[in-house]
Amino acid sequence: MKIDCDYILMDIEGTTSSISFVKDVLFPYFLLNIDDINKLSNIKEVKYAFGQVLRLVKQEENRDITTSEEVILQLKKWCEQDLKITPLKTLQGILWQKGYQNGELLGHVYDDVPVMLENWNLLGKKMGIFSSGSVNAQKLLFSHSVKGNLSTYFSNYFDTNIGSKRDSDTYSLITKKLALPSNRILFLSDVIEELAAADMAGMKAIQIRREGNLQSWPQSVSDFSEIILT
Repeated sequence: MKIDCDYILMDIEGTTSSISFVKDVLFPYFLLNIDDINKLSNIKEVKYAFGQVLRLVKQEENRDITTSEEVILQLKKWCEQDLKITPLKTLQGILWQKGYQNGELLGHVYDDVPVMLENWNLLGKKMGIFSSGSVNAQKLLFSHSVKGNLSTYFSNYFDTNIGSKRDSDTYSLITKKLALPSNRILFLSDVIEELAAADMAGMKAIQIRREGNLQSWPQSVSDFSEIILT
């Protein structure tokens, strides 16, 4: 499939990396080590994330949380439900950092990904990531991947702090931050709702079909090698 673009924005889970890696490796690691968060309470990002948890629970459940133990129980609940909640993603990234740095974790990427990242880089294309995982978690996955350090290929990282992945306004904001015409940006994802949102914002959009994911978008490929950039 030939596509004319200047910038490739890509999802992670189900696109560059296996969904099972997140669900079967990263989530269990977080749950196993979640009590370590209490030891990191002096870190600014941890304090802020805890505050976000308190506010969300009050807003959504009209319930007051008063202890760190209650916060951890709430985080466990959200993680087990695989909810895309920003403070959860922030704290997951902080705990995963320890796992990546001590060698307990290596980020999964499909075999075609590093090859095509190099090819697109040689063509002079800029690349970025937009994932529900925190920016910190994104950088860790690609800098400690099973294929080595791939983080140098990406000039931008975006997470849900900029907005929902299923909201077209989010992709318009990303377009402004990249200072490019929207039709010069290609978005790659396995999720139809994300592709539709990017398309509505004027981006080009291609569905990546991994691990039996059926075609549900007009422009669809099984892996990155089927995309020919011009």
